[in-house]
Amino acid sequence: MKKREGFTTANLHSDRRDQPEHGVLHKAIHPSVAYGYEDSRDLAAVFQGRKAGYNYGRQLNPTVTALQKRVTNMEGGSDTIAFATGMAAIGSVFFSLLRAGDHVVSSAYLFGNTNSLFSSFERFGIEISFVDATNADNVRAAIRDNTRLVFVETIANPVTQIADLSSIGELCREQGLLYMVDNTMTTPWLFQPASVGASLVISSLTKYFGGHGNALGGAITDTGQYDWASYPNILDTYRKGESSRWGMTQIRKKGLRDFGATLGPEAAHHLAVGSETLPLRMDRACDNALALAQFLDSHPAIASVSYPGLTAHPQHERARQLFKRPGSIMSITPVEGIDCFDLLNQLQCVVASSNLGDTRTLGIPVAHTIFHEMGPERRASMGISDNMIRLSVGIEDVDDLIADFSAALEKLE
Repeated sequence: MKKREGFTTANLHSDRRDQPEHGVLHKAIHPSVAYGYEDSRDLAAVFQGRKAGYNYGRQLNPTVTALQKRVTNMEGGSDTIAFATGMAAIGSVFFSLLRAGDHVVSSAYLFGNTNSLFSSFERFGIEISFVDATNADNVRAAIRDNTRLVFVETIANPVTQIADLSSIGELCREQGLLYMVDNTMTTPWLFQPASVGASLVISSLTKYFGGHGNALGGAITDTGQYDWASYPNILDTYRKGESSRWGMTQIRKKGLRDFGATLGPEAAHHLAVGSETLPLRMDRACDNALALAQFLDSHPAIASVSYPGLTAHPQHERARQLFKRPGSIMSITPVEGIDCFDLLNQLQCVVASSNLGDTRTLGIPVAHTIFHEMGPERRASMGISDNMIRLSVGIEDVDDLIADFSAALEKLE
């Protein structure tokens, strides 16, 4: 039996092994939005799903298809749909699979825009209960007869709480619920949510997957573990053929085709090429993050550091068991008297930016920016202080990062 290739090898050769035109090593960028057919019956067959092919660029594109295959393989799933952004992926799943009167249990520790999106769905009659998902008992207590889906992030942004991923997976399997896991912060290199029974895996490809801050993208991957025949919201139109495909078919038709959050071919190409160095970048960034977290944790001018790699982190042991490494995102809070804006302005290597997962180290004052709309009460419930800074640690020389913080804090103390 042929030995299965490693993660990096398989991804590096993904495009080439599909024999793209002219022997190129990367799938070409196909900008066309229309596809012509000599026989119009073939066009009709493609539209009806009776024949493989491309019909319109909003739904399918060869460059995007190649990226989707990469994501599927990296996540160990059965199918992937790519979207214009990670938020578009989450929104399209909710739009496609939920209806008024349905109930969702979500981790309370959510990215600010995800929280805002869920609030919008609540206005359309979808009930959402926010719970502390670091304990699966809280998820169990929130489940109702009309619960359809459980949503969690692997490492919460920005305070790095880690959901009880394995136990929640067992609970969802027991209850027959969709289990939706946002894997953006860990990426499939550090963790595959399929290993804990996730039904659907969300990823903002903009972040670590692409890694260079030069393309937006998102993806939803079906792990192949959920019985779509049991899901009540599949429309009769899509209850055809193998039931294992029903869920993704409905997301592709109602979420991608109808909602139109399409990933462009040029962005897909950037993301695919960027993904080839994902393991190298993630390993370096995680090494840097641990060293920087340990330095800041011992510095008298820093009141607190939230990073799963520190032994004092409440879910440190869980992170050690689940993830190859504890990620490269952390949050820090300076001591009273040192303002978060002043600290960021003193740093030379750290870029003040709202992105994360870049090759460069990025910092942002979270309460005043991406979590501002939540208001002080909700921020406090998530552990977000007004003076907190989120750091997305990059791949710089770690000695330069430590020296940068050391010099900045010395000036401000």
